[in-house]
Amino acid sequence: MDSEQENFRPTIREWAKDDRPRERLMAQGPQALSDAELLAILIRTGTPKMNALEMGREILRAGGNDLGRLGRMSVADLMKTHGMGEAKAITIAAALELGRRRREQAGPERRMIASSKDAYEELRPVMADLANEQFWLLILDRGNRITDKCMVSDGGMHGTVADPKRIFKEALDRRAASIVLSHNHPSGQLRPSSEDIALTKKLVEGARLLDITVQDHLIVTETGYFSFADNGML
Repeated sequence: MDSEQENFRPTIREWAKDDRPRERLMAQGPQALSDAELLAILIRTGTPKMNALEMGREILRAGGNDLGRLGRMSVADLMKTHGMGEAKAITIAAALELGRRRREQAGPERRMIASSKDAYEELRPVMADLANEQFWLLILDRGNRITDKCMVSDGGMHGTVADPKRIFKEALDRRAASIVLSHNHPSGQLRPSSEDIALTKKLVEGARLLDITVQDHLIVTETGYFSFADNGML
């Protein structure tokens, strides 16, 4: 093998599509990428001697493979890596600063849903006193901790249309591992209607196809709640 072949470094654009950091991020999410791959996305382009991923690895080595230490490096320090101009260094410094600020603003530990009562206590403040019917989702991670909650439909006194397509879109967009369905009955009636039962069955079956678990469906009123899970109706 001659020296020209030994020094050849394919650019990221020349890699197989599944190996490109940007394409992998779009297909699998940022969590699937290594620290060096994330840095490569920020760097964007490499040099004739080093592609962006190799530069990312060099920057990590300069920071002792410690993101905390890397975050304390100045723009001038970052520019000591071969091929790192001011613009690239500023982009990395800005991204690391955003990460630091996000940690500072992190809220309290996410609440875990271990029972229908836990779910009801989370939903009661936004649903119990409504004069009209609404449909809500609790979004849970794999540890049954709440990552988000959202309203998916808003109706009148006697009902609301809960569109399965909208429900599953919200769950997928929020990367739900499992969900708790919930709607309120302004009338105070705790028993589910035949429409409630049919909708729940459809949503449970649809969620299963998407690898999402429906943990429960609650009917919330001013005085209490009805749990489909507690009554063996899931």
